[in-house]
Amino acid sequence: MAYGHIGSLKARPGKRADVVAIPLSGAGGLRELGCGSCVVGPAVGDPDTIVVTEVRESKDHHDASPRSPEAREAIAAAMPMLTGEFTGRELVVAGGLGAGD
Repeated sequence: MAYGHIGSLKARPGKRADVVAIPLSGAGGLRELGCGSCVVGPAVGDPDTIVVTEVRESKDHHDASPRSPEAREAIAAAMPMLTGEFTGRELVVAGGLGAGD
């Protein structure tokens, strides 16, 4: 079964749209990194929180992704705009529309 991860991160005030734009600009290469689905969006009712939901072929693909040159560049660009508050939850993906099939 596929691996899923739901995470959130907090942007510094006024920087949420800038942070959201970073992963969206590099979404085209995600399939090559074992990503079947990646959804990024601002949280409703919280002006600084961003939610990211991913479905990967495996946890190994998820863990390897931040080591890619593109991801490292994106992380470096985003970090100054983040507060350091992150949450994450792993799940086993049983299926569903957009579940990487």
